[in-house]
Amino acid sequence: MIDLRPVGFIIGMLALVLGLAMLVPAAVDFARGDAHWRAFAEAAMITTTTGALLALASHDARGRMITLQQSFVLTSAVWLTLPGFGALPFIIGAPGLSFTDAYFEAMSGVTTTGTTVIPALDDLPRGTNLWRAILQWLGGLGIVIVAMIFLPVMKVGGMQFFRSEGFDTLGKILPRAGDISRALIRIYVGLTLACVAVYAGLGMTGFDAVVHALTTVSTGGFSNYDASFGTYKGAPEYAASVFMLLAAMPFIRFVQLAQGQVGPMWRDPQVRAFLRWHAYAIGVIVLYRLFRHEAEFWPTLREVTFNVVSTFTGTGFASEDVTKWGHLAFVVLIITGLIGGCTSSTGCSVKVFRYLILFEAIKAQIRRLYSPNRVVQLRYGGRPVEGEVVGSVIAFFSFFVLSFGVLIVGLSLTGLETKTALTAAWTAIANVGPAWGPEVSGNGAVDQFPEAAKWLMILGMFLGRLELLSVFVLLLPRFWRG
Repeated sequence: MIDLRPVGFIIGMLALVLGLAMLVPAAVDFARGDAHWRAFAEAAMITTTTGALLALASHDARGRMITLQQSFVLTSAVWLTLPGFGALPFIIGAPGLSFTDAYFEAMSGVTTTGTTVIPALDDLPRGTNLWRAILQWLGGLGIVIVAMIFLPVMKVGGMQFFRSEGFDTLGKILPRAGDISRALIRIYVGLTLACVAVYAGLGMTGFDAVVHALTTVSTGGFSNYDASFGTYKGAPEYAASVFMLLAAMPFIRFVQLAQGQVGPMWRDPQVRAFLRWHAYAIGVIVLYRLFRHEAEFWPTLREVTFNVVSTFTGTGFASEDVTKWGHLAFVVLIITGLIGGCTSSTGCSVKVFRYLILFEAIKAQIRRLYSPNRVVQLRYGGRPVEGEVVGSVIAFFSFFVLSFGVLIVGLSLTGLETKTALTAAWTAIANVGPAWGPEVSGNGAVDQFPEAAKWLMILGMFLGRLELLSVFVLLLPRFWRG
């Protein structure tokens, strides 16, 4: 049997931190004379008490090394339990959601998906909107740490290729977890503060700058306005595009930059492909809109750049109704959402690295067809790629496509129209944010969806954020016997 005490201790401590974080929106509402602060205070008391009791009950496991099996259980358990605590303020206070809707909103926040079930964001207390942003910011930081520490050792989707990338995380988990976490937190906080300063300098109010910075750097996309980022058109869109791009690049490169190493960022094949593919997508849509709609160049470039970057990185902000851009533009946006950001970033979806490995594997297979005796060594960034990595990447693609298809069918069976089911499955499994269709509310909320559809989307967000395989392995009886 697996010893779950180390898992319980970590979850208890994380719940304790989450409960303390609830005091921030409570203080905001209290300072404004809004009685809604009591909802956060009550939720904080429940969360911190539960977290403390769980940590105390598992205290004898403190400081123990976490095994591979425990790491699989831990990653799934964290992303299942913390949204439950994060949902409490939505149930106890405004907007007074049902458990399903509150858990959906919290799961969307912690997984940095950005889909909402709240149809009137403008009317929410400031504390509630700030809490939504905090959930995304914490979730973004959490997934970066998981991608750097856990996924390489767990060999999820080819991530074992990065076991020696910048930090040595071989062997039992967390020989240098503290070093990794502290370095990542410094970069993450630094990017967030810089984003706040830039937004404020471009005309956002202090509160709006904080909320949008938290959800930009986490590539989450929650806004405190029904118009999303459409409230701040112009220069803020360009600034947001820059920070979304930065947040979706490998954070290990920023750690190296902080140490004075510039070369790794520039030479990283992921970063180069990531930026190049952005340029392609933006160029195609801009040209399409210019010739199809005879639009003005500079406003079109700004609108397209912002919305393409937002979709590509999985942030999910919107400043325009992209469905009015035409079918080609819509298809390009769907494709970019299925690519996502780089590994060890807050970006989501399949990730650029896996596409690069897949393309190399396809090219190698084509070479073997006309030269069967030729030995073809796959390389990535000058390093040889082992067959185990290629197999893991192909397995990930297979699971992703299969899960995507099953989710579309499941959502259709709940009564959603085809376009709605397709985009809802896309936004959930790729953690992108927006969904389109007749059942979607004006601000992009999915409050009108059947309850079964919401739970299917919750499952999709959970699976997509944890990269599928790390969850599916828990379904194997052999895993629990090992």
